[in-house]
Amino acid sequence: MTKLAEWLLGLSLLGATWVGLAFDPFGLRLPELGRELLWPLPAYLLVAFGCYSLATVGYRLATFNDCEAAAEELRSQIQEARKDLASKGFRF
Repeated sequence: MTKLAEWLLGLSLLGATWVGLAFDPFGLRLPELGRELLWPLPAYLLVAFGCYSLATVGYRLATFNDCEAAAEELRSQIQEARKDLASKGFRF
């Protein structure tokens, strides 16, 4: 199962549970306090997901590793391209 399918399955189960509890099609008769907490739950989950995403991107950015070998290879390729273009009459 792909990661997208896992997320969609989890979201659909969570959404179906929320709809089942919020709109009460089965006659469960939740207490008023429970219903007051249940209605804004999707907004809370969306904010929590946004915070998690922001924290993950920030952590990955802070721990990003430099690849010195790849940087040196790129520099040599740039020098080679400049030499090739200079031989064809381009000036830098």
